[in-house]
Parts: sequence; C-alpha cells; structure tokens
Amino acid sequence: MIIDIGQGRRLRESSAMKTGAVSVFRGQSGAHSQLAGRIVDFVSLMKPRVMLLVVFTALVGLAIAPVHPNAFPCVIAIVAIAAGAGAAGALNMWYDSDIDAVMARTASRPIPRGSISRAEALTAGLVVACGAVAMLAAATNLVAALLLAVTIFFYVAVYTMWLKRRTPQNIVIGGAAGAFPPVIGWAAATGGVSLEPAVLFLIIFLWTPPHFWALSLNRTGDYARAAVPMLPVIAGRAATTLQMLIYSILLFPVSLLPWILGWAGTIYAAFAAAGGVVLVALSVKLHAGASTGRRDATRLFGFSIIYLFVLFAALLLDHGVGGVLPAFSTSGAAR
Repeated sequence: MIIDIGQGRRLRESSAMKTGAVSVFRGQSGAHSQLAGRIVDFVSLMKPRVMLLVVFTALVGLAIAPVHPNAFPCVIAIVAIAAGAGAAGALNMWYDSDIDAVMARTASRPIPRGSISRAEALTAGLVVACGAVAMLAAATNLVAALLLAVTIFFYVAVYTMWLKRRTPQNIVIGGAAGAFPPVIGWAAATGGVSLEPAVLFLIIFLWTPPHFWALSLNRTGDYARAAVPMLPVIAGRAATTLQMLIYSILLFPVSLLPWILGWAGTIYAAFAAAGGVVLVALSVKLHAGASTGRRDATRLFGFSIIYLFVLFAALLLDHGVGGVLPAFSTSGAAR
C-alpha cells in the first residue's frame, strides 16, 4: 500500500478550512441575530403601538388643514412627529425603569429585561428627540417644531418625572401631551394654530382619562406595588368609574363640535354620535358593576382605541381622502 503523505496533509487542511468557514459563518449569523435583536429592542423602547395612534392623529390634523405643503415636507413632518413620539417613549422608559421592573405589564420592557441599559435609552431618546425637532423645523416651520419640542418636554418632564408619582390626576393633566399631535400636524401645514386643531386637542384630552383608567382598573396591584398613585389605587374602582363616566359624557358633545362648527359633515357626525353613545353606554355599564367589572373595563379600553381611530378616520373621510392627500403634491409649502 502506498500512502500519499501530501494528499493526507491536503485533506486535513481542507477539513480545517471547512471547519473554520463554518465557525466564521456561525459567528456572522450570531452577530446578525444579535444586531437584529438590538434593533427590535430599540424599536420596542419607543412604544411603537402608541406611536401609531399619535402618527395617525397628526396626519389627520395635517390633512384637513386649509393649506397643504408639497408631498416631501408632509412625509418628513410625519416621520419627525413619529420620531418625537418614539423619543418621548424612550425617555419615559429610561426614567420609569425602576417601577417598570416591579409591574407585570412592563417587566418585559427592554431596560428591566437588561437588553438595553438606562444610559443607552437616555442617549437614544435625547438624540432622536433633538433630531426630530430639527427635522420638523427644516421641513416645515418653527411653530410646528416648537410644538413638538413642548410635547416631548411635557410628556417626559411634566407627566413622567413630576405628575405620575405624585397625584392621581397624573393622566388627566399629562394627557395633554397625547393631545398635541393633530395640533402639530395642523401647524406643520399652516405655520400656525386655530380653532380646528384646538377642538381636536380637546377631544383627545377628554378621551384620555376613560381610556387609560380603563386599563389601570385591572392593574391596581401593579400600580400599588410600584407606589404610583393612579386613581383606582387612591380612590377605588367606584370613584374611578364615576370619573370615567363623567369624562365620557363631556366628550360626547365636544366630539360633535367639528360638525356643529361647520368644518365636518354628516359622515363625521354619524360616526361621532354613534361612537359617543357606545362609549357612554360602556361607561355606564362599567360604573353600575364597578366592583365586578373587570371584563367591562377591558371592553371599554379596547373600544376606546377603536373609537378614537374611527372618529379621526371619519373626519379624514369627510374631508375627502381622495381630494385632500393628492393636494399635498400641488400646493406650495407652508412656511
């Protein structure tokens, strides 16, 4: 038998090269997987589900304005508003990471889970916030940019840092931050603020307490452990459901103001009236069974999201989606 030593060496070298290539591939695959995971964590840090409703209400505010920028500034404006909302969410998670860790609803967020550090969240939030404000100023006007800056500041400094841990009215006052997006959208288009976006602000402002208290009613244990004085923890379910009913009743006529004032038509009026009746009815039912209304609270919370989306969608439809959105490409940019 003749043994080819050279061939054996070549076979061993070839095998080693294959093994090394597999290791490199696995290393690259692991690195890509880790990077993808980090991206997902940073997106989660910015509360994308909340961001969607913010972006939609801002889009409606922009779309129904009497002056429309060209398409490109509109797109940049919406991206900037979304980024600003995401930055506010990241800064909220940075500051609230201690209480998020003890609440079941928030314990899986990136910072309590250890996938993102507080320093990373703070840095990302500040960088994105500054970039969003600068982007909106460059694409539209300083009024819209200032409103976005005020909204981020209000949500982070006033609501998150000051009100949330000090008063059961935290969500009422802090809810103003969530009511600003349609005003910002309107300002991005017109360069100013008028009665119409003020009414949209008021609608969201009155909608926020019943919406958020419906969620917190079933999370009183979480908030109590975190020492957050949400109204259900401090005042109890009966008092909370009564407040929810009051806000729902107040919201009903305010939601009809766009139609009453003549800048929305019958499509909007029909949806606003029907949705308002259902919201009040759910609030009445929840208050009537306040001690055992866990399912009713969940139902009201879910409907409140649909209600606000449909209300603003009806307003957009009433103004003519087909006529409003293409106008962005034909009118001059508002400065």
